Amino acid sequence: MVATQTMTGAVFASLLATAAAAATCEGLSSMALDHSTIDMVQSVAAGQFAPPAGGGPGGGAILRSLPAFCRVTATLRPVSDSEIKIEVWLPVSGWNGKLQSVGNGAWAGSISYPALAQALTAGYAAASTDTGHTGNNPKFVPGHPEKVIDFAYRSVHEMTIAAKAIVAAYFGNAPARAYFNGCSTGGRQALTEAQRFPSDYDGIVAGAPAYHTTHLQAAQVWTAQATHQQEASYIPPAKYAAIHRAVLEACDKLDGVRDGVLEDPTRCHFDPAVLACKEGDGPSCLTTAQVELARKAYAGPVNPRTGQQVFPGLEPGSEQGWSTLLGPQPMSYAAEVYQHLVLQDSSWDYLKFDIDRDVTTAEKKLGALMDATDANLKPFTGRGGKLILYHGWSDPGIPPLSTVQYYSRAAETLGGAKKAADSVRLFMVPGMGHCRGGDGTDTFDAMSALDQWVVRQKAPDQIPASHGSNGVVDKTRPLCSYPQVAKYKGNGDTNDAVNFTCKMP
Repeated sequence: MVATQTMTGAVFASLLATAAAAATCEGLSSMALDHSTIDMVQSVAAGQFAPPAGGGPGGGAILRSLPAFCRVTATLRPVSDSEIKIEVWLPVSGWNGKLQSVGNGAWAGSISYPALAQALTAGYAAASTDTGHTGNNPKFVPGHPEKVIDFAYRSVHEMTIAAKAIVAAYFGNAPARAYFNGCSTGGRQALTEAQRFPSDYDGIVAGAPAYHTTHLQAAQVWTAQATHQQEASYIPPAKYAAIHRAVLEACDKLDGVRDGVLEDPTRCHFDPAVLACKEGDGPSCLTTAQVELARKAYAGPVNPRTGQQVFPGLEPGSEQGWSTLLGPQPMSYAAEVYQHLVLQDSSWDYLKFDIDRDVTTAEKKLGALMDATDANLKPFTGRGGKLILYHGWSDPGIPPLSTVQYYSRAAETLGGAKKAADSVRLFMVPGMGHCRGGDGTDTFDAMSALDQWVVRQKAPDQIPASHGSNGVVDKTRPLCSYPQVAKYKGNGDTNDAVNFTCKMP
């Protein structure tokens, strides 16, 4: 699905020409942007940035140690009901000549300051948007269909156009390369950009992409419904560790290394019935109803009428994070998507969810707007675009097999895995949770790998990754280009990446 650009090349060129006179940070306050206003221009000294109150989660040390930069905030109004806030950060020195735009999470509603900080620290000009509303909630939805479009896809595209113009105005030339980097909702934004606006970015990193909104959120609601339809099914979080230990006991040895991580959980055929209580209940066993719920969590929802899989289930190894979908309450974003975007009924009860009827309704009302499922990436790759996908095998919120399935369909569209490898690569991360965290090597630099691929045509066969505890690295491992996996060579420390090689399973 390729949308028409909302700004022609001629208009963009005229913006660059108009902006070229502004070469200082303060001078950017007078630049003209189509259907947009510059709200603030601020020179920020090294180590002096303070995010505004209510500026979104996270940040910490990286926000307190930023290099000097020029901070530009703007409001974009492509239609009358739009109010898209963006920030563009421009390094005072050491610019690498490139733009990196960053994604959001869940409902967005704020600027992604930690991600901006990471990009700026790496030498990029950086851009972020609140996607057109304030607050990580659906309060903006009722009565504002244009704001929903902004959230779905328009805000990121409009931000991209404005950010390129601002970068060109400040530095005197347009960025040599433009990249997008996002995970979760940011992963959906990433794939949406590749599909709808294939000329916006030269390279894209899409992590744990929530790309199939109508089916993913259905699966998340279905899991909560299965958990609480009969409260006897509910598995107390205190039992998660016992289930996880049983999974490792059954499957950890399959990859040749007992390290508390499943290299490829699809090879693990674990039946939670091994934990069935012999009588009554207990802290480290599962009742009959709990066994059935665990089986459902691994299997994922199936349409009872057609028998077709609606969405994959969670993978063995994800149990420590099961409170995300099997906790006391349903995942708020999932339930809210069906309440406010699909059924438009704030009083709707997730326990009344009908996976056949309601998914069909969602596809009709929301599919064309929010689902980034188009596997035809030829318009993006045909102009040299590169895409890196990644997903943690232990993700407890977005089933990782969904990203494997998208990659497989995209590769087939591009002529098979061998041809697709020139433009699209997938890296599955053993033991990693949602975007980060978990027992696996969850720290890696996909953006540097992407940059090498775009600039030097050096395709990443593997990406170095590490795991740390209390700020100290305790394990390194290569992340392998799917479908390869990291294989132990048979000698040396199993916590050292040098003793592993990427091979076909």
